[in-house]
Amino acid sequence: MLLRSRRAAAAVVFGTGIAISLSACGSDSLSTGGSSNTKTVASASVDSALAAKLPDKVKTAKKIVVGTDASYAPSEFLAADGKTVQGFDVDLFKAVGQKFGVDVEFVPADFSSIITGVQGGKYDVGVSSFTINDERKQQVNMVSYYSAGTQWATAKGNPKNVSPDAACGLTVAVQTGTVQQEEDLPKRQKACKDAGKPAIKVLPYKGQDQATAAVATGKADAMLADSPVCAYAVLQSSGALMTVGDVYDSAPYGYVVPKDQTDFANALVDALKALKSDGTYDKVLDKWGVKSGAISDFAVNP
Repeated sequence: MLLRSRRAAAAVVFGTGIAISLSACGSDSLSTGGSSNTKTVASASVDSALAAKLPDKVKTAKKIVVGTDASYAPSEFLAADGKTVQGFDVDLFKAVGQKFGVDVEFVPADFSSIITGVQGGKYDVGVSSFTINDERKQQVNMVSYYSAGTQWATAKGNPKNVSPDAACGLTVAVQTGTVQQEEDLPKRQKACKDAGKPAIKVLPYKGQDQATAAVATGKADAMLADSPVCAYAVLQSSGALMTVGDVYDSAPYGYVVPKDQTDFANALVDALKALKSDGTYDKVLDKWGVKSGAISDFAVNP
């Protein structure tokens, strides 16, 4: 989304009558899955050496306050109660908090205000699918923890032989305002035209839920979206959908940490490494169906 993960800034949720609903999925607990996702993730153990590296403010409060824009499933979004923040970002950072032995409080906020909130001390950390870029690294420290790009999906079994690099003549669903609609598909359309092949029929939808439903019901042959969004749509489809092709145009997501708290940022790297080592990191991503974006080279300002 724009200024977030290079994709559309609109909320992304799924909600159709064909088993793609998020209304009862997940919670803000690391160990509780949703109705369509029953896997659980064991609590992470406390590392006293890591806990000693926390900023004094966090040590005193025994809590990390996190600013997040809870509108981007499956990264961070509101549960059916309209209050509880859930998602793979939430579960993973709560595991990070467990390594430090402190609680984590997610505070919903406008996306554009989160970095300013971290700089001003309103939030200790920003966790909201922030793509790491040079502009942000000048303002804050950023800790890489995931990689997201573009992914395609189609009906189970790929009956139309969908391939991202051979999409001419296909009917493709996409959310409006996304980089997939505005940059990716136009390039593919031009390539089809230049090659004298049938054009891609693009079906634009305001919501990603509508694009997903178009594929699940056969109205569209395929769709493309941010890789974690696409992977989660497949997970929630109860077998109706599958991903096709590799994730491409990937870039790292990063935790936002105050510029003067490099020690804290490095401690977050160490916590992520520990979670990777004990298996918690991969379990969280498996739970939400987004393991394709897993990384192991966690770093400050990569």
